Amino acid sequence: MDLFEYQARDVFEKHGVPVLRGIVATTPDEAEAAARELGTDVVVVKAQVKTGGRGKAGGVKVARSPEEARAHAEAILGMDIKGHTVHRVMIAEGADIAEEYYFSVLLDRANRSYLAMASKEGGMEIEQLAVERPEALARVAVDPLVGIDAAKAAEIVAAAHFDDDVADQVAEVVQRLWDVYTGEDATLVEVNPLVKTGSGAIVALDGKVSLDANADFRHPDHAELEDTSAADPLEAKAKENDLNYVKLDGEVGVIGNGAGLVMSTLDVVDLAGKNHGGVSPANFLDIGGGASAEVMAAGLDVILGDPQVRSVFVNVFGGITACDAVANGIVAALDILGDAATKPLVVRLDGNNVEVGRRILLEAAHPLVTLADTMDGGADKAAELAAAAGPAA
Repeated sequence: MDLFEYQARDVFEKHGVPVLRGIVATTPDEAEAAARELGTDVVVVKAQVKTGGRGKAGGVKVARSPEEARAHAEAILGMDIKGHTVHRVMIAEGADIAEEYYFSVLLDRANRSYLAMASKEGGMEIEQLAVERPEALARVAVDPLVGIDAAKAAEIVAAAHFDDDVADQVAEVVQRLWDVYTGEDATLVEVNPLVKTGSGAIVALDGKVSLDANADFRHPDHAELEDTSAADPLEAKAKENDLNYVKLDGEVGVIGNGAGLVMSTLDVVDLAGKNHGGVSPANFLDIGGGASAEVMAAGLDVILGDPQVRSVFVNVFGGITACDAVANGIVAALDILGDAATKPLVVRLDGNNVEVGRRILLEAAHPLVTLADTMDGGADKAAELAAAAGPAA
């Protein structure tokens, strides 16, 4: 889960990272009141969207009075920034910026470790800096068993060539940002810019934090950080039923057991769709190791609730959960859904008790179900049925 900037600011403050005051507003009136409450000569009105490029899009404006903050908020609220609608702004204290830096720590999946990155040149697109002047961006591996202690923080600061007058302060902030990373089970903590103010203080001026949803059980408070208003309703329904679901833009619904099998199924459906008018997968849905009637019904309910879906491909390999249990789950699920099930299903079963599973489906003789012997054949049939159904009404 990605956090909004104001949420990242609050998390930073919780872990002792130096930040400036900020107040969230959802209306121009609230923005004006927030500017008055802060009581500083200058405030910054910042669009709260989970994407970059806010400044270039006009989503970050300096205001020198509460009335000007109101005017800026009125212009920014409702703005579209890279497909994200602005529903709230943060009114933040203005900063006397002397220098801008960059720091991040992230999960380095390729090396199965963590990576810290730092630069004396913050405030710009870090991707651009990495390409144009890679020597200006220090990359320091972080041992997960050790983390960023005082010695590692000093190493990071030295690798980025921070000046002596700020090196110790930056190193201390880096350690606190590491506390954010580990304490909140994050996969990314980024500050751009980390600034030196005119008085010489080091402050995190803008933050980005991504939290690992797999660690939610350790952080019940993280539920309050979720932006439910922007959540896709189908993904929200899937989450309620503990289903691993991601909505895509195609027409063929996909259900499988195991992430690897589902990913392979998406590829095969996409390839088959090229022969049937360009139809493509409508979703990723992994029902996991269990395929009970309830789980299958919940999965089908989510997929059939997508108006773009024209057909469904159920591709299951029977392992611990045998194919006969899967088949019984499909039959019972269609029974549970009743009239809500209106779109054709292509079912391919393989693995443990496959013959029994196929026989169960044949004997059920549900008019919506077509059996397929292979994954390629099933994908082709599902694509054919989707193409034949035409666009959803």
